Amino acid sequence: MQQALFYISLIVILFTLVPLVRHDFWIFRVFEYPRLQKLVLNVVLLILHLVYLPIEVIEKVVFAALILNFFYLVYQVFPFTIFGKKQIVSAASPADDRNISLLIANVYQDNRESDSYLKLIKKCNPDVVLMVETNVWWQQQIDVIGADYPHQLKIPLENTYGMIFYSRLALRNGSVNYLVKEDIPSIEAEVKLKNGQWVKLHCLHPEPPVPQENPRSTERDKEILMVGKSAKDCELPVIVMGDLNDVAWSYTTELFGKISGLLDPRRGRGFFNSFNAKYFFLRFPLDHIFCSPDFALSGIKRMESCGSDHFPMCVNLQFNPKVEQLNEEPVADQDDLALAQEKLTADTES
Repeated sequence: MQQALFYISLIVILFTLVPLVRHDFWIFRVFEYPRLQKLVLNVVLLILHLVYLPIEVIEKVVFAALILNFFYLVYQVFPFTIFGKKQIVSAASPADDRNISLLIANVYQDNRESDSYLKLIKKCNPDVVLMVETNVWWQQQIDVIGADYPHQLKIPLENTYGMIFYSRLALRNGSVNYLVKEDIPSIEAEVKLKNGQWVKLHCLHPEPPVPQENPRSTERDKEILMVGKSAKDCELPVIVMGDLNDVAWSYTTELFGKISGLLDPRRGRGFFNSFNAKYFFLRFPLDHIFCSPDFALSGIKRMESCGSDHFPMCVNLQFNPKVEQLNEEPVADQDDLALAQEKLTADTES
C-alpha cells in the first residue's frame, strides 16, 4: 500500500507541476484543467499517508511535498471560491433598461434535444443567445425563436465549430470573422441596450489543445488574445462570450484578462463548471462571459443539462460606469505584454 501511495503521490505532484512549463504542446496545457480534481486527490493522499505513516526517508520527502502541493493548489483554487475576492461587484439595483442578459450554450452537434434548448430559452428569456457546435439541423430547429429575436448572425457548419447568434436588442456592425483558421468562425457585433447604450460583443469558440483536434494551444491562445487586444482598444463597453476551450484559471485566460482589462464574474462566486455535463468528477469552467469594468453583475447561473456535454450558462450584467472604480481590473506588466506579443505573432501553420 505504501509503495502505491508513493507512486500515486508522485504522479499527482507531477500533474501539478507540468502546467508550469509554458509550452503550447497539448500535454502541458491539458493538465491546467483539473485543478480542483488534483486538490481532492491530494487531500485523499494526505489522509492515506497519515493512516499508513511513511517510514523511509524518501516517503517522508514525498509526504512533505504533498503538503506543499496542497497549499499550492489551495492558492490556485481559492480565487474561484466564495471566499475569494470578487472581481466584479454585484449590481446594487434591480435589473432595468441598463441590463443585458446572455445565454451561451454549446449544444454538442450530434445532440438532438433541441426542444430542451427551446424550453431553456423561454425559461431564461435572455436578450442575447449564442449557441455553438451548431450545424444546419440545429439552425432549423432553433430558428423558431426568430420572431422574438429578429437580429441574427448564423454560421452553421458541420465541423463542430458552427455558431448561431440571436438578439432581441438592436444590432449593428455585425460580422463573422475567421481570425486564425479559415474554418473556425467568430462573431463581432454591437448591441443596443434598452437605455440606448451600445455594447461591443465578441463570440468565440476556438479549438482545444487535444490530440484529436489540435496538438497545440497556439491557435486557441492566439485567437483569444487577438480578441483581448481588440477589447482593450475598444471605446465601447465590451463583453466576450463563448466556449473558449480553456479553463478560467489557465495562464492564457489570466493573460487574456490582463491584456483586455475584462473581468470574470466567477471570481469570488464559484467555479460554475460547464463541462463535462456527463461526468461529475471531470468538470471544468470552459464556457465564459467576460465584461469590461463598467458592468456590475445582476446574476450568473449554470443551467440544467440539455443533452449536451456542456451545461448552458446564463449571465445578467448591468451597465453602470459608476462601478468601474469598485471593480478589480487586471493590469498587464511588461512581461505580460511581451508574452502576449509572442503568442500573437506565433506561427500557426507548423
